[in-house]
Amino acid sequence: MSIRIGVIGCGVMGSDHAELLHRGVAGAQLAAVHDFDAERASVLSRRLGNPRNIESAEALIADRDIDGVLIAASDDTHAGLTLAAIAAGKPAFCEKPLAATLEECRQIMAAEIAGGRRLVHVGFMRRFDPGYHAMRAELQEGLLGRALLLHCIHRNKIAPDYITSDLVIANSAVHEMDIARFLLKEDHAAISVISGPASRYAVARQPQVIILETCGGAVVTVEISPDAVYGYDVQCELVCEDGTVSLVPPHVISRRYDGHDGIAVEEDWRTRFRDAYRLQLQEWIVSIRDGRPSRGASAWDGYQASRTAEAGLAALRTRQRVVIPAEQAPPFYS
Repeated sequence: MSIRIGVIGCGVMGSDHAELLHRGVAGAQLAAVHDFDAERASVLSRRLGNPRNIESAEALIADRDIDGVLIAASDDTHAGLTLAAIAAGKPAFCEKPLAATLEECRQIMAAEIAGGRRLVHVGFMRRFDPGYHAMRAELQEGLLGRALLLHCIHRNKIAPDYITSDLVIANSAVHEMDIARFLLKEDHAAISVISGPASRYAVARQPQVIILETCGGAVVTVEISPDAVYGYDVQCELVCEDGTVSLVPPHVISRRYDGHDGIAVEEDWRTRFRDAYRLQLQEWIVSIRDGRPSRGASAWDGYQASRTAEAGLAALRTRQRVVIPAEQAPPFYS
C-alpha cells in the first residue's frame, strides 16, 4: 500500500519534493497539495497527475486520506504546521528551519515528547548525500584517527536579492552547522564569524568565514560565499590525526572545448544534491511504512542547528566569539 503524502507549499522546494514523490520515491503517493496561491497549487497538481488541491493547510493535515505531511511553506509557518501535524498524529517532514524561533522549536519538541512518538523529520538533505556518508564511515572506521579539523566551502552562483548577511548564516551556513554535527557526532561549543569585503554584486551580502569549536575540541571552518559567480560549489575536507578524507562531488563527464579542459559546475543546490533529496524522501516514506522514527534529522537536530545559527548571528553583529551553552538531549531523542 502506498503512503499518501500531502505537500504544503508549492514553491521551488515544495514543487521539487512533490515531483520526487510522484515519480522518484518507491511506495509514495502524492495525494494532495496546498499553497496560499491556489493557482500555483493547481498548476502543480495538473503537472503531477492531478492530486487533490486542498483549500487550506489545516484541512490537508486533518484529512483522513493523508498519511504524512510535507511542509515546504514559508519559514514563519513551519512551527504552526508541524505542531498541527503532531496533534493529528501524522509524520511531518519539515523543510529547514524547523521553526522561526528557538521557543517554537522547544514547543515542537515538547509536543512530540508529550505525544510519545517521534513524528518530525527536518529537511537537512546533506545527511543523505553519498559523499558525506562515505566521509562519516571513514571516520567511524578509525583508520584516520581522531578528527581535528573540518574544512567546509559553500558557494552559490548568485544569491537572490532578498538574501542578507543574516540569511547567509541562518539559511545557508546552517547546512554546514548540521552536517558538521552529523559527521563529527559532537555539538558546537562556540562560534566566531569574520566578514570579508562586500561583493560588488550586492553590498548587503558579504562572504563570511565561520569558525565553529566543537565540545570535543575539533575545529570547523566554513567559507560561505553567496556570490561566487562561477557556479554552485560545495567542498569538504576532514583532517584527522593519521590522514585526511575529502568530499568528491559527483561528476558525470569531463569536457575539452573552446580552450577549456575540465568539469561543469552545477547551477544550484538542486542539481548538486538531487540524489540526497531523493534518498531523504525514500527514507522518510519507509519510516512511515515501518512505523519508526526517520533516520534523518530529528526535531532535536533542527533545534541544535537553529541554536548554532542564532549564536552565529550574535557573533556576526558583535564580531566576537560567542559561546553556545551545552544542552543535553532529552532521552526521547537518544
